[in-house]
Formats: sequence, C-alpha cells, structure tokens
Amino acid sequence: MATIDQQFVEYIVKTLVNNPDKVAVERKIDEKGVLLSLTVDPEDVGRVIGKRGVTAQAIRVLLRALGTKQDARFNLKIVNTDEGDAGQTTSVKTNDETIANEADISETEVDAETSELAEKTRAELADLDDLDI
Repeated sequence: MATIDQQFVEYIVKTLVNNPDKVAVERKIDEKGVLLSLTVDPEDVGRVIGKRGVTAQAIRVLLRALGTKQDARFNLKIVNTDEGDAGQTTSVKTNDETIANEADISETEVDAETSELAEKTRAELADLDDLDI
C-alpha cells in the first residue's frame, strides 16, 4: 500500500508525463528522512526535470510542504533508467544543455529557502490567529 507521500508524487508526475503507466515511486527511510526514488520512462525524464531543473525543484518544494504537515523530511531522487546507463543516476542531455538529475540548486539553499518560507508562513498564520473575527 502506497503512503500519502508516494501517492502525492505519483499523482503529480503522472499528470506531467506521456507514459503514466511507467511511473514508479520507491520509498526508503534512512537517517536523513524519507527518500522517494522516482522512476519514469526515459523519454519522460526531461519533462519531469524541466528546464534547468525547475519542474523537479517545484515537485521537491511541494513535497517538503507535505513533509512539514506530516512532521517528516522528504527527499526526491529522480532515477535515470536509460538502457545504456543500467539504472544509474546520471545527467540527462536535452537541447545541448546538461541538466543534472538533482536540480541546479543545492539542498542547503533549498533548505534555507524552505525554512525562511516556513517561518514567514508561521508568522503570518500567527498574525491571523490574533485577529478577532
């Protein structure tokens, strides 16, 4: 039975790709949190990553928001299953531009942005709680 985080990633990715039946999300728990490994058809990898990793980064941000609500840390890894790569995680070449499977933004930058956004959101919610309606 798939967990809410797996279902969430599957739902988003299946709406983006041409081959939704080949979308698979594997879940592993380690010391850093929950690692979701996403596997899609090789022709759909570019769609999931997006230009300069923007789509993959957006999925990761949404997943982290879900993690905040679930009190868990979720990480997303996009696995490249090109036949020549034998399932290794490597970079994907599209339009003469190499896009890494992990987005161009480092994890620490994303964590800092996510933390700042979370703090700002909490402050705004606290302000709303103070209103007498």
